[in-house]
Amino acid sequence: MNWEYEDGRIYSVDENNELMAETTFIFKENGEVDIDYTYINPALRGQGLAGKMMEVVAVYLKEKGLKASATCSYANAWLKQHRESCPDIISKEIDDDYLMCRIDRKR
Repeated sequence: MNWEYEDGRIYSVDENNELMAETTFIFKENGEVDIDYTYINPALRGQGLAGKMMEVVAVYLKEKGLKASATCSYANAWLKQHRESCPDIISKEIDDDYLMCRIDRKR
């Protein structure tokens, strides 16, 4: 997949410009980010792409020197599972965040 990077968003589209995968995050007042949304196109689900996308997000965060927590339930679980392998990107607030995943991109 070819990944595109925008402020607060990492995503991939296909040759028809259809969204295939997306992660969005909000910059918090403390300088960290909250990963608030992840999406995998239904045609690609069940292939491990969400985990691969989170690996891309982790590399991005590390390169930018950012730490993250997540209100997206998938991203929150992924970060918690990778505490030992990605300690430099995981916020101390990871266990404090109230989960409020954006369904259909709404809060």
